[in-house]
Formats: sequence, C-alpha cells, structure tokens
Amino acid sequence: EVQLVESGGGLVQPGGSLRLSCATSGFNFNIYAMSWVRQTPEKGLEWVSGIDADGGYTAYAKSVEGRFTVSRDNSKNAVYLELNHLKNQDTGMYYCAKATSRRVLRATAGIPRGQGTQVTVSS
Repeated sequence: EVQLVESGGGLVQPGGSLRLSCATSGFNFNIYAMSWVRQTPEKGLEWVSGIDADGGYTAYAKSVEGRFTVSRDNSKNAVYLELNHLKNQDTGMYYCAKATSRRVLRATAGIPRGQGTQVTVSS
C-alpha cells in the first residue's frame, strides 16, 4: 500500500521560510517521479512542483518558481519542498503525490497523495 506522510508545515510570516518533508513507503520510490500539490482557497487544487525519479530534473508552477525548491533523497525514500519568500497566497494544505512513471507529472487528479501538511502565511 502506498503511504505518503507529509510534515513540516506551520505558521510563518510573509517573507519567511519552511521546509516540508514527505516520508514514503509501500512502493519502489527510486523509479517514480514525485510531485507537490496544494489546496488553496483561491485556486483550489494546484500542482506546485515535480522532481523526476533520479532527481536530475525539476519543474515548478510559475507562481512558485524561484521561491520553492524540490529535492529528494532516494536512500531515505523521501522528498522535500523548501519554501522561501513566502506570500499570503501560498497559504494552503500541501500534499506530496506519487507520479505514474519516472517522469514529472503535472497533474493533481488521479494520483496518490498523503494527508497533507498545513502552511499558513500570515503576519
């Protein structure tokens, strides 16, 4: 059974930073790309970032490019998302999700994701 457990969310002021983690189990992590998606009041469910199976290719939504950084550690079956220069509109529930192949998948529907970790950006 695929299990994805996110952590690291919290309350942060605008301009602040957070590092999200996603621990995974139940599948061969090394051969799947991983994604981060978020649920926000303004946009609903939104794809945020993806990283391929080897970690050599990353992709970002325009709304976060230059501020967020995705990475993975295949020895720990974990994926991370570093959030910098946070804005109020980044507030939402953040989920990690398993892609369907080695390639980055820019999708939000039909893919397994965890329970999420809440990020709140507020002064």
